[in-house]
Amino acid sequence: MVNAYFLVGEVLKPQGVRGEAKVKPYAANPEDFKHWKTLYVKHGETYAPLSAHTSRVHDGFVYVTLEGCQRMEDVERLRGTELYIDREHASPLGEGEVYISDLLGCEAVDEKGEVLGKVIDVLQYGSVDTYVLRTKQGNLMVPALKVVFPETDVANHLLRVDSERLKEVAVLED
Repeated sequence: MVNAYFLVGEVLKPQGVRGEAKVKPYAANPEDFKHWKTLYVKHGETYAPLSAHTSRVHDGFVYVTLEGCQRMEDVERLRGTELYIDREHASPLGEGEVYISDLLGCEAVDEKGEVLGKVIDVLQYGSVDTYVLRTKQGNLMVPALKVVFPETDVANHLLRVDSERLKEVAVLED
């Protein structure tokens, strides 16, 4: 099952006294906040919509006025709150791209159909993402290369693995 909502940011603190929030963006492109008129807050297993207006993106942060926030104290109550968007309003994917949240929980399966592990994280520190797989031996870190993972099927939560290439590039976490 694919996720219906994506985590895009976190309320850090009030910005000024008129209800604006300073938000740490988790979205690939913080400028996308300017297009999102509705953000969601998670309550248990449900998501509540909030009208949102983004005034600016500056120094890696987004400044947003959220529904119900007219004063600094209103924003203070939201400090640490995670903000989401629905899949319908997410940035469109290019060919061969998938949302990171759709990779989480996918099983890595070799040519024989044997499950090697499950994706528990995707690290983004360089030019190539790194998949973290939970295996019987521990966490395995593997560059997200097409030669290692020739097929990605997020609808069925599967990543096909070329086991020979995997052996060449994978690192077992300490």
